[in-house]
Amino acid sequence: MRSNRSPVTTTSPIRVGTRGSLLARTQTDWVLACLRQAHPALAFEVVVIRTRGDVQTQQLPARLLGKGFFTKEIEDALLAREVDLAVHSLKDLPTEWPAGLALGAVPVRVDPRDAIVGLDLATLRRDAASLRLGTSSLRRAAQLRRLLPGCTVTSLRGNVDTRLAKVRDRVVDAAVLAAAGLIRVGRGSEIRDYFEFDQMLPAPGQGALAIEIRADDDRLRVLLRPLHCATAAACVEAERAFMRQLGGGCQLPVAALASLSAGTLHLRGRVLALDGSRDVSGSDSGPADRASEVGQRLADALLRQGAETLIRETEAHLRQEQ
Repeated sequence: MRSNRSPVTTTSPIRVGTRGSLLARTQTDWVLACLRQAHPALAFEVVVIRTRGDVQTQQLPARLLGKGFFTKEIEDALLAREVDLAVHSLKDLPTEWPAGLALGAVPVRVDPRDAIVGLDLATLRRDAASLRLGTSSLRRAAQLRRLLPGCTVTSLRGNVDTRLAKVRDRVVDAAVLAAAGLIRVGRGSEIRDYFEFDQMLPAPGQGALAIEIRADDDRLRVLLRPLHCATAAACVEAERAFMRQLGGGCQLPVAALASLSAGTLHLRGRVLALDGSRDVSGSDSGPADRASEVGQRLADALLRQGAETLIRETEAHLRQEQ
């Protein structure tokens, strides 16, 4: 975050919409601390909004809840002017912005890796055939099956503390969660190991936050500038363009990660079969200011190599589950 401060003042608080989970509130509190540092004359008010994902995720896997299952109610509140901005985990957002809404800022990204709780990677490799590994993500499950043949992957739902408790209670031998989420809520000490990117590529946008605003709110767009990280924004733009061009939703076994070096953006992408038996992977690069084009180009290349078949097979399987 840059240290410049805004002279803007207001008599009414800026209302910040967020989910009520520990992770969501922690992320929102961090954004608010940054905003208060940049704009000490402004007042802010947190508005907790319960989403369909919060209500139903204990009963149904996230992949069956539809697009925007953790964001729609918050976006509805933005459009209704009940809140002024919203803080999201960027990977939860659909790749298309609803009419009337826009991205206000992408703050500095934290560790995008997937982390292991319960056991280290060496033990997973050695004892894979006898282990139960928990995850709520099709992307993680497919890559676990690809990396650790013979392992049993069990659906693991709930918030961070619920998932950690299931490891402690031996419901599963180990669990895979986003490192960023564990670190943000102060559970980094629970991490036993990390997957490297060649082993498990993260979800598009993993580790990044998105601050969403109304598209016509120029005042808030200016106010959010001190929080915006151009590097993180370019990287997630490429990753989200990759996913959007593939035509798959954010719950499919699709992975992508971009990095930026000396003005050149490098993007890696992967599409997997649900059972991990097949995958189509590749990479591309280009100027940072052409991030969307890099993502679209890599997606097109993987589609030509068979990614479309894998996506359609997954979608057909999910329709049968409904």
